[in-house]
Amino acid sequence: MELRFGIRRSDSPWVDSVWTCTSEQVTTMTAVAGVRWGLVFWEQDGRSWAAVTGPETRTSTAPVPVGAVFTGIDFALGTSLRVLSTPELVDRGVELPDTTRRTFRLDGTRWQTPGADDAEALVERLVEAGTVGRDPLVTEVLRGHEPAVSGRTVERRFRAATGLTRGAVRQIERARTAAELLAAGDTAADVVAKLDYFDEPHLARALRTYVGRTAGQLRDGTGGAIALDLGQRRTS
Repeated sequence: MELRFGIRRSDSPWVDSVWTCTSEQVTTMTAVAGVRWGLVFWEQDGRSWAAVTGPETRTSTAPVPVGAVFTGIDFALGTSLRVLSTPELVDRGVELPDTTRRTFRLDGTRWQTPGADDAEALVERLVEAGTVGRDPLVTEVLRGHEPAVSGRTVERRFRAATGLTRGAVRQIERARTAAELLAAGDTAADVVAKLDYFDEPHLARALRTYVGRTAGQLRDGTGGAIALDLGQRRTS
């Protein structure tokens, strides 16, 4: 196996999931569109790095060097960093300076580099320090409530918090769900019906844009390494 990838969902209201990845040989991984920003830490050949990653509006490919070990935190939708606005992070990342194996610097403070088991503890400290926050109006919208403000205000604040429109979030999340269903054995016709795609070509376009796979590749588990929890990876 080229990559050993594990992911777990988090009980923290600030964290969507925590993931780990170890590369056993040089490979190329398909990065899938996603609506969340995150923190990622990695080591290779005795050196350490940390970066803030942003929402991705399209699929892409990325080289993964041999012997690299990653730990990542994907934050809950609607959370944001004080030092970097989420719209600034869309389709890009920012490497953090002065990173060592034990610590990294963010928002003018040095923090202890987390492992997969203590990621939530780091996030709690970031929240307590005000480095990570959220817009309560956006939180209410994400819970399905309709706040007593105009739709234009909701959309403006939603985009400021997430970097994306509500429509873009729905499209990306639907495509990721479609990929997971296909990998679990659903047919393309099943997915079209379950997720209300117009037809199979509409589904195929969404998969190509946001996932970088065809329905057949997802059902067969082919196409190479992919950064998506499809239930076919080893878990940590």
